[in-house]
Amino acid sequence: MGGTSKTSQTSTSSLAPYDPTAGSLQGILGGINNLVPQAGTLTSGQQGAINQVIGNANGTPNYSQPINSGVSGLLNGGGATKYDPQITANLDSLKNGILGQTASGANIGKNPALQAQIDQITTDATNATNGAWAAAGRDGSPGNAQALGRGIASGVAPVLAAQYNTDTGNALGAASTLYGAGNTTYGLLNGNQNQANTNFTNGIGAVSAGLNAENAAPTAAINAMAQQFNIPASQLQTLLGMVSPVAAQFGTQNGHSEGESQMSGAQQFATIAQGIGSLWPKGNISFGAS
Repeated sequence: MGGTSKTSQTSTSSLAPYDPTAGSLQGILGGINNLVPQAGTLTSGQQGAINQVIGNANGTPNYSQPINSGVSGLLNGGGATKYDPQITANLDSLKNGILGQTASGANIGKNPALQAQIDQITTDATNATNGAWAAAGRDGSPGNAQALGRGIASGVAPVLAAQYNTDTGNALGAASTLYGAGNTTYGLLNGNQNQANTNFTNGIGAVSAGLNAENAAPTAAINAMAQQFNIPASQLQTLLGMVSPVAAQFGTQNGHSEGESQMSGAQQFATIAQGIGSLWPKGNISFGAS
């Protein structure tokens, strides 16, 4: 006999939560179910606030061109060296002008009134000296000439020395004043340029700051509305995390199992034979006298 043997088993089980936690679980799950419709949609207030943020962003002027220009200018020095040629020219003017002439002595004694004063001293010294030597009957003598030279020198020398010192002091004072004025002027110009760069940089930051200020109210409203959902959701999540382990740990396990077995023909024959064999007498069977 041939055939096959098959066995099938079906079982089902269920876990009932711990009875004292059932009410809590149902309440928590009910609260979660109430939040489900809100999770996928925006309230009218949220949508209005978002629309306001979008409107503010769309209404912001396009500052890209001046920002690009300003950034490019800053990368190229921001005009900090704009007045370097003037500063260099100022120094060159001092070197080639007053200071140069003073160093060479070209301006010493160039006072137009000085010559008239020297001429007058020379005339007075000549008249006085020659008159004295003429009165002595020695005019035109070598001694007369020597005395005349000394008289003129003694009168002219102090005047020339004083004028030299005055001219030198005036030239140096004027040079110092011009140098200081040039540095002060261009220092102020550079300071103004630096301030313009600072103002421009602040202006770039003010673009986003202004937009943030415009969006402050609707952004705060969005955050507040989000909390209206997040706060109860987080509370329910916390409670669910606290109750679920207790409900599972002390829950009741209910089980049900069903089975079915089908024997092959060979198995069935063996079983029948075994039953008949159990009915067969044990020991020797006698069929009469031998």
